[in-house]
Amino acid sequence: MKDTVVIALPRFLRDAGRIAEFLDADVLEYRAGIFADVFPVARRIVALMSMGIVVRGIALLIRDKWTDPAVVVVTPDFSYAVPLLGGHHGANELAKELAGLGLVPVISTATEATGLDSVEAVAGRTGCDIVNRDSTRAVNTGILDGTTKIYSVPGPGIVIAGPDVSVLVHKGDFVVGIGCRKGVTAEEVTSAVRAALAEGGIAQTDVMLFSTTAKKCGETGLIDGIAAIPANLIFLDDDTVNAQITATPSKAKKIGLIGVAEPCALAVSKHRELVMKKKVFGKVTIAIAR
Repeated sequence: MKDTVVIALPRFLRDAGRIAEFLDADVLEYRAGIFADVFPVARRIVALMSMGIVVRGIALLIRDKWTDPAVVVVTPDFSYAVPLLGGHHGANELAKELAGLGLVPVISTATEATGLDSVEAVAGRTGCDIVNRDSTRAVNTGILDGTTKIYSVPGPGIVIAGPDVSVLVHKGDFVVGIGCRKGVTAEEVTSAVRAALAEGGIAQTDVMLFSTTAKKCGETGLIDGIAAIPANLIFLDDDTVNAQITATPSKAKKIGLIGVAEPCALAVSKHRELVMKKKVFGKVTIAIAR
């Protein structure tokens, strides 16, 4: 199945075919339960039917705006494209794309409706992901109020960001949690990272960022090793680390943490799913989450 799917009632399948050809999408005829089948696998869904049918079909499937697919309803008269779910996460752009077929996009998210960019739109346009997703509500409110500022910080550098500051980094699917012994060298870090990624079958370009405990902020070998890759490294406070649920016992309890590599990987990952439990590579411990 393609990542964009057009679902239509039988009488609207001809128009659905036009949409599918335009978007390079699959066409599926509506039936009971079809949204439950498509929701987990499609990235974008166009529904050519009344909005009420779609709302009832997806209501119990909605989980998280960061992982749910974008859903756009095209009205049966083939006049309007209405983002129903995931406006900031692909639906607004999909509705605007459908304007190429003469449909009128009906945008309701506050930022875009007033002609402004959301932080999610900025991230998408610059090829970035948002690390601290809880910040987006405050940042988007600030965009509406005209108080949000955008800073670009070329490395090397250290940024200390508050809870209402969105941090944008290289787009990727994986987070590498990393711990190390005191005095580790940059070469030992880069070697361990390469070995772990190779073992996991993960390209370095698919890594969003590297994450460790703030207790390692003075470990120059770790900092220099990640900088040499080059990649982004963030330091997490103790409360954030200890709020995670880890898979493997850790000696980090001696320093007041439930762990380092695993919780640091999970804390800023998209799906909170470990794809590699912590593993020791010399003086470096690595875990990978998606």
